[in-house]
Amino acid sequence: MSDIHMDPKVVSALRDVMEGGFADLLDTFLSDSEERLGQLHSTHEACDLTLVAHSFKGSSSNMGAIRLAHLCGLLEERAQKKQLAGIEELVIKIDDEYQMVRRLYRAERQRFGSSNFASG
Repeated sequence: MSDIHMDPKVVSALRDVMEGGFADLLDTFLSDSEERLGQLHSTHEACDLTLVAHSFKGSSSNMGAIRLAHLCGLLEERAQKKQLAGIEELVIKIDDEYQMVRRLYRAERQRFGSSNFASG
C-alpha cells in the first residue's frame, strides 16, 4: 500500500487540463467525498457499502488520492465478500485519510487560486 496521500503528477495533469475549472473540480471532489463519507458511516448493508466504496475509490483515484483510493478498494472488496466484521475500523481509516487529503487539496486550491490570475 502506498503512503502517498496525493500524487503530484495526477494533480498537476488535472490542473493543466482543467485550467480555470480546477478549483471547481477540487470543490466538487471534496463535497462529493463528504457525502460519500456520510453514506459509509450510515450504511450497514453490504451491497450499499460496495457501491459507495466503489464510487469513492474511483473519484479518489481520478483525483490522485492514492491511499484513499486504496482504502476504499479494500472496503469494496470486503463488502463484496460480505466480510463486515470490524468494517468500522476500515471506515475510520478512510475517514482519517480523507481528512488528510482534504487538507492537502484545500492547500492546493488556495495555492492555485492565488496564483491563477496573478500575472496580468
